[in-house]
Amino acid sequence: MPTQQQEAAIRFGCFFGTLLVMAVWEMLAPRRPLTQSKPLRWSSNLGLALLNNVVWRLLMPAGAVGLAISLQARGWGLFNSVELSAWFEIAASVVLFDLAIYGQHWLFHRVPWLWRLHLVHHVDLDFDATTGVRFHTVETLLSFVWKAAILALLGAPALAVMIFEILLNATALFNHSNARLPLWLDRVLRLALVTPDMHRVHHSIENHETNSNYGFCLPWWDFLFRTYHAQPAAGHDAMTIGRPEFRDAQVERLAFMLRLPFRREMPPTPCRHARQSRP
Repeated sequence: MPTQQQEAAIRFGCFFGTLLVMAVWEMLAPRRPLTQSKPLRWSSNLGLALLNNVVWRLLMPAGAVGLAISLQARGWGLFNSVELSAWFEIAASVVLFDLAIYGQHWLFHRVPWLWRLHLVHHVDLDFDATTGVRFHTVETLLSFVWKAAILALLGAPALAVMIFEILLNATALFNHSNARLPLWLDRVLRLALVTPDMHRVHHSIENHETNSNYGFCLPWWDFLFRTYHAQPAAGHDAMTIGRPEFRDAQVERLAFMLRLPFRREMPPTPCRHARQSRP
């Protein structure tokens, strides 16, 4: 297992390497034309990600990997209580963590005060790799608490936690990207990996489409729990990205993102909104 400094360097290297690849891919083969100022969106979205990382390092310098090492030393969690193959524990931990993130995402769409935070991610008027790191600071902290609870239950190996964190960051950049994939390749990939076309449906302005495709890495949970929606009704070229209540370009400014969850008047969650709109 790498040291804490080496683990941080590996994670950042994978993140920036993936971001660079996706940025070049989006430039050479874009899926849709962008509608907003790219310099403004990128500076705001990446600025928010940088702020989150600074807060994360100040409040939780050891991170999830450090927590896993501490729990292992104390013998906490399922995998620290039974004798199993190391590789089975790593593989099972990664899959179960992915299920936990699916569950977290589902909850953030249904609990009103959680939706307030998650709305920062959904009001983006365009959809590209930087959307994958556009999360309110409080949401990232709550996400860590959720992952810490799952980690305490599982007692996952530190290596599994590092692998999952790298996968989560890399797949978030990939499946939020504006990169064009051949349709045949998209159909094959989405059997085992959430693709940009699959996740873009989740960012549709239509509530029934927003309430689908919650997966970040593995698509299996959407298939299993019947939250899978193959294609947007309007098609990928014509679909509208974002939320109907926030259509002004100010949503792309960092200051707006940080203030958004604390507005007095807020729209209902997409699930509640969909129920209210039924005849």
